[in-house]
Amino acid sequence: MDVRDERLDPVRSFTLKGFRLEQETWRGVSSGDDSEMVFNSFFNTQDNTHLFIHHQDGGRLCVGLHFPQNVRTKVICVSKTGREVVTKKNVRKILIIQEVQGEDAKTAMIAVSEEVTCPLLSNPGTSRSWAVGLAEEALRSMERQRNEALVVKGQIEGRTFLAYPDALRDECLHDNALHDDSFQGDTEGRRWLDMQLLHACDSTIMEWMKLVSEVLQQDSSQLVLDGQEPLPSAEFNFWRSRLRNLHFIQQQSAESVYFSSLKDLHTDIQKGLDEAEDVTRNLKPVQEKLDELQQMEYQQVGDNMAAVMEEVRLVWIKSEFYCSTRVVVLLQEICTLFIQMSRSFLHGEDLMRPVGSELGQKMDDVTLVIWTLKSLKEAFRLCRTQLEDQRQDGDTLSWDFPSHLVFFRLDHFLLHLQGIQEVFSVSQQLHQLEWTVLSGVGGRTRTDMVQEVYQDFLCHVTVLSDLNCDPSDPDDQSFLKHRSQFWVQVSDLETRLVSVLSRAFVDCCVSSSGEKLVKMFGFILDRPLIHDQLRPHLVRLEEMVLEELDQIEQLFFSQREESDTFCMFTPSHAARLCWSQQLRRRAETTLNHHRTLQQLDLDSGDSYLVLQRFYHIEDLLQDFEDRLRSDWSSQLDSDCGFILEQPVIQNNQQGMLGVNCSHKLQVVLRELRYVSRKTDVKLRPSAARLFTFRDDITRNYLSLSHMVSCYKQVVSGVLPAELSLIQDQLQVLGLNQNLSELQRYTWGSEGLQQQVEQSRDTVLLLHSRVSQARANMDSMTRIIQGWAELHLLQRSGESLLELGDVEQSYKHIREEGEELLRLTQVNRSLYGVEDSSDSWNMYLDHLDDKVLDGLFQLVLRSLHFLLDHMDPRSCSAFLTVSLRLQETGSVFEPSVGVGLSDLLQTVISDIYTAASLPLRISGSRHSNYQVSLQQSLDLSALEQEVKNRLQQVREEAELLLTRLDRYSYLWLSDRKRVMEEFLTYSRPLGPEELEAGETPPTLNDFLREINSLNTLREEVTHLDDVVLLHSWLQVDLRAFKDSLLSVVHKWRHLYTDYLLDSVSDRLQQVTPQCDDVESASSSSFPLTETIILLEAAGVQLPDRFFF
Repeated sequence: MDVRDERLDPVRSFTLKGFRLEQETWRGVSSGDDSEMVFNSFFNTQDNTHLFIHHQDGGRLCVGLHFPQNVRTKVICVSKTGREVVTKKNVRKILIIQEVQGEDAKTAMIAVSEEVTCPLLSNPGTSRSWAVGLAEEALRSMERQRNEALVVKGQIEGRTFLAYPDALRDECLHDNALHDDSFQGDTEGRRWLDMQLLHACDSTIMEWMKLVSEVLQQDSSQLVLDGQEPLPSAEFNFWRSRLRNLHFIQQQSAESVYFSSLKDLHTDIQKGLDEAEDVTRNLKPVQEKLDELQQMEYQQVGDNMAAVMEEVRLVWIKSEFYCSTRVVVLLQEICTLFIQMSRSFLHGEDLMRPVGSELGQKMDDVTLVIWTLKSLKEAFRLCRTQLEDQRQDGDTLSWDFPSHLVFFRLDHFLLHLQGIQEVFSVSQQLHQLEWTVLSGVGGRTRTDMVQEVYQDFLCHVTVLSDLNCDPSDPDDQSFLKHRSQFWVQVSDLETRLVSVLSRAFVDCCVSSSGEKLVKMFGFILDRPLIHDQLRPHLVRLEEMVLEELDQIEQLFFSQREESDTFCMFTPSHAARLCWSQQLRRRAETTLNHHRTLQQLDLDSGDSYLVLQRFYHIEDLLQDFEDRLRSDWSSQLDSDCGFILEQPVIQNNQQGMLGVNCSHKLQVVLRELRYVSRKTDVKLRPSAARLFTFRDDITRNYLSLSHMVSCYKQVVSGVLPAELSLIQDQLQVLGLNQNLSELQRYTWGSEGLQQQVEQSRDTVLLLHSRVSQARANMDSMTRIIQGWAELHLLQRSGESLLELGDVEQSYKHIREEGEELLRLTQVNRSLYGVEDSSDSWNMYLDHLDDKVLDGLFQLVLRSLHFLLDHMDPRSCSAFLTVSLRLQETGSVFEPSVGVGLSDLLQTVISDIYTAASLPLRISGSRHSNYQVSLQQSLDLSALEQEVKNRLQQVREEAELLLTRLDRYSYLWLSDRKRVMEEFLTYSRPLGPEELEAGETPPTLNDFLREINSLNTLREEVTHLDDVVLLHSWLQVDLRAFKDSLLSVVHKWRHLYTDYLLDSVSDRLQQVTPQCDDVESASSSSFPLTETIILLEAAGVQLPDRFFF
């Protein structure tokens, strides 16, 4: 329980003051789980009227609903003035808080007073020395204290204590007063004492009479009369407490010395005691049954209502004292109990929480509660009827009190729950608007409008679900006010929905769209406001139903004789029946639209017209179908009779064998299959006969079709080479005779199946052999075609000619040649012929020609490969040679003449070698395939074309050598002689110059020659590395260029080495004493200019040249 609960404030304040505790101690008590349960039971229920708080030995506070046992300290008792639930408003008025002594303290006080204090004070010897009157006063005080303790103890235990007067309890004092010397002669004193005693006795007896009268006048219906709502436990506790109290009073009165004076009182007590015992005994089964119900799941309570009412009926029958008023009170208390149990099951404050989301569970809970409470009323009605029947038999009295006295509060609660159930129901309906989507023109706009209504509904329902009250309380005016406001808002939402749906119904041009709209919003159309305002549109939909039925009738009359109306893939009569059934289904669909509308209780008066129109259409369709079935039966019988008399196979106009009446038979069998599905079509004799043997005829037809198909595959497309072989097989198997015999059978002949199977087996055997032989022929053809597509020559990654894996290709051709021979022998076995047979030799010659053609294609493909890549227009290198510089001059490797010719001749020879690998298939042809191919003029022409293109490239190679001969002087000239001429004449002499004047070279002459050689070097460097001759022969010039550059470098070094040696010699002639190097030089070349020239020429000078 929340520590801040205002209902705890008075209890907390009194407890802290009474026990002088700190605030923290109270927090520990109120926040504990056990204490919280006790506080809730006391404040929130009507059964518990007392709460006790006391100290334990450890100093901890304990809270309980019963008076604590063996407590020596004081106890704080919190009591209610009535059986009510404590609220914040009534807490100050209803609670009474007081301190009482613990049980041990009262017992000790009473025992000390009776056994110690009172005897001690009444002893004259003890009080002789006291002041006059002190002992009497002390004794009276102790008597009062003891009596008060006995009264309080009795009240706590629910019993009435009859206290004795103080003067009578003072027996010792009374005896002493009578024998006191002061009273021996005082008659007036004795009379005064007797009068005092008599007055005390009279007062006490009157007090006893009053207390007993109050007990006897107590009635269990008082709580109901006071406006409270007690539970059945209050009735049970009342009679149990009354019985125990009357027993206690009876015991006290019987033990009293005034029993004779109280005899009338004792009689009244005995009557009350008998009544209490009778009622308590008879109410015990009711209490046990109600306790059992409170332990059950609420879902089981409704099934036990009859058992509860049966126990109440038995109380009425068995109890002598239980009158109508008390039964009404008990039934009212039972109703209150079930109301309380129902509210607990519905979880009060959380009842409306799921209004905005999950309504199903709460809706079911409310429905269950309503059914359970109605079960109570039904059980009451049955018991009342049963008592009425027993009263007529004179056995017992009936319940003649009005039922509304019992159920007025239950009925009020049921009415309140039904209101909540209606809120749930309409919320559940409006929640379905979330998934509604309207189609058609303006559908998006209308859907948005419906969603706006849905969003507004969510806002309204959220307000209702967020109320801080208990909706299960029928007296809660706050909830009733908000519920009324919610219904006003729902009415506004329904008006907006009517506006949207009216326009949607106006746009419906056929009943199906209207029916979809009705189904989509059927959950809301039964709302009175919506139903009333949409009724004109719904009536219009019924009129549409009538119009559509009229259209169906017009369609029937207009199309029933038109053949184009029906399906071309089904029998005519079956299609007509199907069309009729489609019209029937269309009419039934339209009628279903009408029935959907009828669920809204329109009462438009068109229902009878719709049914009348529908039955009229059904009659038309039924007559039409009956006529169709009769015509179909007649025609089918005629067709079946014709087919049964026809031969099963015959030759067609082209002379090919075929199944007779195959198309007509298929049509008839298909119609019979339709008839088998429609048992209402009557078959006539011929049709019935064919229908009976339809499975055998179907099997024969399929066998014949398969046989004819296989036979056609054998005889059609036959090769001339295998024609004689197949004819021999037909003669050996006797197939021609079997087929001739089969042509004499009709579809209705006996023994047809056996003859069909015999002929079919023979044809299938022939078909199997021929098919396998042809498959072998196809395999051989694929092998031969594979040779034609084989790549003996191929290009490398650098686009140059590369002989493929020749040996692997040779192995492949050799193995496949052996496979050809094997397959040839297999075919001979399949055809069953001898090796010497002329037909077989013709077959082998045919195969041999195919092999020769395949090898021809192989050689032709390879030669074309050579020619295609030796074509000047290919612009792609095919073969490559290298140009090198040797002592004798520039040469090709391999030689463009003999070398390339030998290479190509080797390639061509390898190509023809492949044709020599397969063994010859034909025994009449003795040479191998290579010899035959080498005699081919086409292949010889291609070989010659290859040689011609080789000659063309040879000529172009000679032209290339001629262009490069301009550098021949570099490797042909004598460098030593040329150097001597240069040193003598400052230039090399030409061939025509025999003599010239000696002119020593200058540094400029050296520079001229060196620059000339540098220019030549640059020219050679820029020569192409590769030259393509005739667009297919690649010439590699890199080796030639490297050799030529090496010769140029040698000529250059000839001049630079001379200058370098000259500089070295002159530097050696310089003495250490010479200061002028230029003057010390005896050469004609200036030293400094020579060094500069060498550096400019890129010559690396030694370090010793620099000093």
